[in-house]
Amino acid sequence: MGCKVSTVPIYAAENCPASIRGGLVMSWQMWTAFGIFLGFCANLAVYNTGAISWRLQLGSAFIPAVPLAVGIFFCPESPRWFMKKQRYQEAFKSLCVLRNTPLQAARDLYTIHIQLVEESRIIGTSNYITRFIELFTIPRVRRATLASFTVMIAQQMCGINIIAFYSSSVFVDAGASSLTALLASFGFGLVNFVFAFPALWTIDTFGRRNLLLVTFPQMAWTLLAAGLCTLIPSTSPAHLGLVAFFVFLFAAFYSPGEGPVPFTYSAEVFPLSHREVGMAWAVATCFFWSSILSVTFPTLLDKFHTVGAFGFYA
Repeated sequence: MGCKVSTVPIYAAENCPASIRGGLVMSWQMWTAFGIFLGFCANLAVYNTGAISWRLQLGSAFIPAVPLAVGIFFCPESPRWFMKKQRYQEAFKSLCVLRNTPLQAARDLYTIHIQLVEESRIIGTSNYITRFIELFTIPRVRRATLASFTVMIAQQMCGINIIAFYSSSVFVDAGASSLTALLASFGFGLVNFVFAFPALWTIDTFGRRNLLLVTFPQMAWTLLAAGLCTLIPSTSPAHLGLVAFFVFLFAAFYSPGEGPVPFTYSAEVFPLSHREVGMAWAVATCFFWSSILSVTFPTLLDKFHTVGAFGFYA
């Protein structure tokens, strides 16, 4: 998982034309949301299968993995990687697949070559460990490191994964039956996927920073509202409905903003000489805090209930 998350945004950023790079890099997050949605679908599909249901849930992940594994064999290698290995002829063939005409491929081949020459001059004889240390010692790179750290930790602390990981538990705590909780989780996954589509356009037109500035305040009040709605008496028909509504609204604001931006931003913000190690650091930050949330949230939910947990992350 860590290798995949570190590799795919860089692979996309290296293969895409600059004019549509943001949209194509963020499509990784969109299809991740689709995978989460399929997981909720699988949970519903095996709901009445008895004791074997958890095995079927785990095994269902194998189904989309097969066409994905086959499709990877048809993907061209990164031209930039070929050129770093001095395999220029193969890099040109790869660019011919990725660009409309051989002329555009030749243009980008030259551009990447110039970038690699400059990168080699900057890197000199440094190795991976040296470049990792430079993430914190060189001012320009340190600012990029801080920026990527901020957006990655914000993605986790905004509260999205407490819903993605424990949505069924949250809805059950709000008074839903097991089946109703699964249906509500299905709705959350669907909203999370559908509202990722606008970011294909907005991420290159509105900009990465503007998307965060617009969506973060909306995420805060919707998550807080979802938590406060759990205080409505459970006998009221509005109790569960309003909780689900604000959770769905929270997902609708998350998907075009804090969902795709951190990985796109981190793949672009570092200088070429430190992009690989910088992206590795950003992803490590993301998954470290994701693990912290997954371990601590059940206790937080038990002690403070949904209203306290949602209020904390809001």
